[in-house]
Amino acid sequence: MNFPLETQGWVQVARIVRPRGNKGEVLAELFTDFPERLSSFKQIYLRSGQAQPQATGLLHFWVDRNHSEHGIFHFAGCTSIDSAEKLRGMDVLIPMADRVELPAGKYFISDLMGCTVFELPEGGAKLAFPACAAEEAPRVLGTVRDVFFPGEGVAGTPLLQVETSAGEILIPLAEEICLKIDVAARRIEVRLPEGLTHLDAT
Repeated sequence: MNFPLETQGWVQVARIVRPRGNKGEVLAELFTDFPERLSSFKQIYLRSGQAQPQATGLLHFWVDRNHSEHGIFHFAGCTSIDSAEKLRGMDVLIPMADRVELPAGKYFISDLMGCTVFELPEGGAKLAFPACAAEEAPRVLGTVRDVFFPGEGVAGTPLLQVETSAGEILIPLAEEICLKIDVAARRIEVRLPEGLTHLDAT
């Protein structure tokens, strides 16, 4: 499963990591399975923190030859290392109207944010009878507040940051753990490895 990042009204396709080269190019971590589309954009949007996205001309884009999870952007008006340095940490966005239609099994992050996470009991839920034992029914674990991706050059599975009554836990966004994702119902069903609910609690 792959999970491009999306925010309200915008799709985040990358986050700028650092300058690259001496002509104003920047290296960015990509959050899209379709990076080749970006080379066709003449205008893209940059955002720092929660500020309003700003339209920016895109001169060139290409995927890093050695690291396909990274791309290189060259924005209009960015002509030096110093000007590229000012873009460090910025989000690279496109309007939601320009996002691709995802195939089955892939989700935008905004589809996951705010979903209620239910922990399934061993052996599956048994909800046929109202009087079923509480331990046999899925229990509400918490709510998805964020999704974390592995850092630059680090392989790994994205993590759901779930806010629970006992604190925060991080749940791997893996098919063997997140058994069912129903974005229409705002529901994620998980079966956690033993001890995981306690590892990240704060």
